[in-house]
Amino acid sequence: MNSSPIIDVIIPAFNEERSISKVIAEIPDVVRHIVVANNNSTDRTGEVAEAAGAKVVFEGTKGYGIACLTAMEWIKNQEVQPDIVVFLDGDYSDYPEEMLSLIQPIQEGKADMVIGSRALGKRESGSMTLPQVFGNWLATTLMKYIQGANYSDLGPFRAIDWPKLLGLGMVDKNFGWTIEMQIKAHKAGLRYLEVPVNYRKRIGVSKVSGTVKGVIGAGYKIILTIFKYW
Repeated sequence: MNSSPIIDVIIPAFNEERSISKVIAEIPDVVRHIVVANNNSTDRTGEVAEAAGAKVVFEGTKGYGIACLTAMEWIKNQEVQPDIVVFLDGDYSDYPEEMLSLIQPIQEGKADMVIGSRALGKRESGSMTLPQVFGNWLATTLMKYIQGANYSDLGPFRAIDWPKLLGLGMVDKNFGWTIEMQIKAHKAGLRYLEVPVNYRKRIGVSKVSGTVKGVIGAGYKIILTIFKYW
C-alpha cells in the first residue's frame, strides 16, 4: 500500500447529538471523509455532525448494520475510492486518536483488518456492563472453537482494507454486523490482528447494553450469526 493511503471513517449514529462533535473533532487529520450515518435520529445528530465537518447520510431504518451499509454505499459512489475504512462509534466511548495504531499495520502491509480490542486495553470502570463483558467472552470463545478464529473482542472500533471489505459481501443489518465481518474475514483468509484500545463511559444511554431487550437481542443475534456461518 502507498505511504499515504486514502482513509475514510464511518460512524453509525442514533441520537448522539451530545457526543458526535467530540468524536469528529478528535479524529486524526489523515482522514479524507468522515461519513456519519444518521440512523433515523430524533435529535439533532445529523445537523451537529454536519456542522462539525462530517458528510452526513440518512438511513431511516434503525439498525447498526444497515447504517454502516448506507455509509458504504455513499463511499462507493465517490469518484476516488479509499484504501482503508475505519469504523468508529459516535458515543465518545472510543478514543478517536488511537485510530493511527489501527491504520498502521494495514498501511505497512502487515494486515488486512485490525480490530481495536477493549479486552487488551484499559477500560474505565463502568464503561462495559457485565453482560457486555460476558457476551464478548462467549462470542470470541465460540468463534475460536467453532470457526477457528482468534479474537478477544467484537469491538466496533476497527480498520479494514476497503477492497477486501467489499469482497466480504457484508449483509447484516443489525447487531450481527461486527461478528459477521470478523467471521467472514477469517473464512476468506484475510490477515487480521488486534491492537489494544482504551474505552471510557459513553455519553448518553447505550441502545444495546442500556436495556434488557437490547442485551438479549444482541446476544441472540451474535450467537445466531456464529452458527449461521459454521
